[in-house]
Amino acid sequence: MRSAIVLLTALRLCAQDVVDKPAPLKTFTVDPGTHIPLTMLNSVSTKHAVEGDRVYLESLFPIMVNGKVVIPPGSSVAGTVTSLKRPGRVKGKGELYVRFDTLILPNGVTRDFKSRLGSIDGRDNQGFDREEGKIKGEGNKSGDAQVIGVGATTGATVGAIAGAAAKSTGMGLGIGAAAGAAAGLMGVLLTRGPDVVLAKGSTLEMLLDRPLQFDENDIDFQGVGGVRRGTDGPGPVSNKKSNTGGVMGRRLPIP
Repeated sequence: MRSAIVLLTALRLCAQDVVDKPAPLKTFTVDPGTHIPLTMLNSVSTKHAVEGDRVYLESLFPIMVNGKVVIPPGSSVAGTVTSLKRPGRVKGKGELYVRFDTLILPNGVTRDFKSRLGSIDGRDNQGFDREEGKIKGEGNKSGDAQVIGVGATTGATVGAIAGAAAKSTGMGLGIGAAAGAAAGLMGVLLTRGPDVVLAKGSTLEMLLDRPLQFDENDIDFQGVGGVRRGTDGPGPVSNKKSNTGGVMGRRLPIP
């Protein structure tokens, strides 16, 4: 009798443990290699940025795992400028490297990680190195040629007028063209190439290089208000050097 009572007591305790033990939470993993579309909330360029500057973005499209949204639109992403190079005056394009390191879901759940650029806006005329996740500035050979050509034309016009006054139009034309071209060339050599720009409102993709894991509680967005969307900016901008002004009245650029 006593053995039966002990056995029943043990069974009750085991049953109680089974009732009290919560069921394991389901987990959802965003795999490495996932592309997450983002939009820029601030602007960054090689002209003004320094290593360590922060970059702020928002997600644009829901990322789903097993039919469940785990990263909804409006999730915040923060990154860091880890490397940059300004374009040279004679040669060498600008370069910009951004690393993403923090994700904040609309319900406040945070994940720290390391990720890099997977692609940039298709409308952007800057170069992109997919292997390194690095943005490279565009060249400006046509613009440089235009500056020199405008200088030669302007110089030739001025020289022709001066030559006519001195009754030597041909000589004035040649001297003026050469002087104008030389002035244009000097302006090109003293001017840096186009800076790399990530403009506010432009879009890009973050490429995960390690898994992001969440459980059911992490991705519970009930009661979360409408997600904030970043104000649209101008999108990709042309960062070519301005060549609209004449050479003769051109201001020299500040280094």
